[in-house]
Amino acid sequence: MADRVTITDVARAAGVSVATVSKVLNDRYGVASSTSERVRDVIAHLGYESSLVARSLRSHKTHVIGILVAEFEPFSTEILKGAAEALGDTGYELLAYTGGRHNEGAGWERRYLSRLSGTLIDGAVLVTPTVVDVQSTVPVVAIDPHEGPTGLPTVDSDNLAGAVRATEHLLELGHRRIGLVAGRPDLESSRLREEGYRQALAAAGIAVDPALVRVGDYRKPTSRGPATELLTMPDRPTAVFAANDLSAISTIEVARELGLRVPEDLSVIGFDDIPESRTTTPPLSTVRQPIQQMGATAIELLIALLDGTPVDSTHVRLPTTLVRRASTAPVPSPVVPATVPATAPAPAAAEAAALG
Repeated sequence: MADRVTITDVARAAGVSVATVSKVLNDRYGVASSTSERVRDVIAHLGYESSLVARSLRSHKTHVIGILVAEFEPFSTEILKGAAEALGDTGYELLAYTGGRHNEGAGWERRYLSRLSGTLIDGAVLVTPTVVDVQSTVPVVAIDPHEGPTGLPTVDSDNLAGAVRATEHLLELGHRRIGLVAGRPDLESSRLREEGYRQALAAAGIAVDPALVRVGDYRKPTSRGPATELLTMPDRPTAVFAANDLSAISTIEVARELGLRVPEDLSVIGFDDIPESRTTTPPLSTVRQPIQQMGATAIELLIALLDGTPVDSTHVRLPTTLVRRASTAPVPSPVVPATVPATAPAPAAAEAAALG
């Protein structure tokens, strides 16, 4: 591995002092334009980059924003896309950070912030943090925190309204026995999505059957068991609302393994509208929460805090919308057994009449 290019290397190659290179890097006066141009050419040729730590020590700012997640999965990946787009030409760079699966669990955000704050990042976006009472030396914005909005500036989506609309969609298709593969019990988003399911059923005059509510934990592997339990019931549901798309995709896979056709035998709807939902077979009906916009909005809010710009609200709730695709259809018509017309003679009586 090649050694890192230093400011001393730049000064030596340009034939100037380290102090002159520093002035050029920080756009200070006192350097002739021809000298400045020569130094910048050397910097470009050598590929010199000042370290974040050195930059923060000089200016007390790194111009880097951190996005901290417990793990990289489809939701946080979409957040990152929106955040990167929002940074644009703001002059800030993006640092995505996770401590790895061994650092999951309550309080991960405290550990991550303590490692990065002060010398590596100027501010942070926490994606689905477990706690929001973090003590940080830099401004922090939370996206979809576990326990809902509290002290920190927060961005989330309308989980309750989205879940109501998903369940209403199934009801409009004629489904009355609707299962729920719920999310993680410790998440406010999961609680709100289950509440939306219950509200929609109540409004339709349908009592919630506890046997139709199972916990899938928002993950594909942990959703397989609950989906299997629902779909192997003697009186199985004709439709399933899964609290996120990963759980819905898992439900479709289980249905296929059990010989059930989606949507002919079973309708499935999810929540999130991650890119994978468009490529399932069949494509997944879902509720779209604007995940990339959530990332972009969090960045805009954080930069306003860093710049001292007044904001209208420190809690931004974005709307959700129903996306109809091919995994939902009208409830299957029951098979009606053939019956003998009441006016027709019984077989034994007809035989006796013929004989006699």
